[in-house]
Amino acid sequence: MKRLLLLIAAVAIGLSASAFTRHELAIHSDAMNKDIPVIVLLPDGYASADRLPSVYLLHGYGDNYKAWDAKGGAGAMADRYGAIIVTPDGGGDSWYFDSPVDPTYRYETFVTQELIPYIDKLYKTVADRSGRAIAGLSMGGHGALYLAIRHQDLFAAAGSMSGGVDIRPFPMNWGISKRLGTIEEHPENWERNTVINMTDMLRPDSLKIIFDCGTDDFFLGVNRALHEKLLEKGIPHDFHQRPGAHNWTYWSNAVQYQMLFFANVFKENARTK
Repeated sequence: MKRLLLLIAAVAIGLSASAFTRHELAIHSDAMNKDIPVIVLLPDGYASADRLPSVYLLHGYGDNYKAWDAKGGAGAMADRYGAIIVTPDGGGDSWYFDSPVDPTYRYETFVTQELIPYIDKLYKTVADRSGRAIAGLSMGGHGALYLAIRHQDLFAAAGSMSGGVDIRPFPMNWGISKRLGTIEEHPENWERNTVINMTDMLRPDSLKIIFDCGTDDFFLGVNRALHEKLLEKGIPHDFHQRPGAHNWTYWSNAVQYQMLFFANVFKENARTK
């Protein structure tokens, strides 16, 4: 009987540790004339809460909107940090651009003009930049910094894990040329849309930035280069490199540091609001 009671207690603890609620939505994009699947993870206590901060997590190349929930433990982090986590589908290989060569791919417009207003209307969010952050892995790491830098009015903080923060060294990879045209035919698209060339757009003290990369990751070099460029420009940021490769073992660990970073930003913003 004692062992049975211990087992019941352990199950109860497990259930209480994963009390988040999962909503799976299909949000229509007028810009692309199609429905985009999205998962929204609501933390335990959402029903009785007032307004909660939101974190948008972007998946990597070849993955989909379910990845952060199924592989990255996003639901548990919603509970731990009392945040609404939103994981939109990025079309597999969109790189979160509004493609200049394919008008059917307008994921920048979707996230910034369609998704965020929809989520703010449907859920009890802090519906301004002070309570909103965006992060992602690999293609999504590029996407998160890309969108946040271009839309500093929407996000207080942005993070990248193993992000392709400079796409130019990889002209034959991951479908980028389908979204920007080839680098030989459209070099201006590659120069204009690579994160490392966008640092001049950062306004002083506007966006809190955190990014990291594993020491065995093929994107380590471009992440170190972005770190050096931000240092040269005197732009505050957190940069970390830790043992790890381009995989979920690394990302499921890295995202916990980024969520803590965002939680601290949200607390400071709420205190000074």
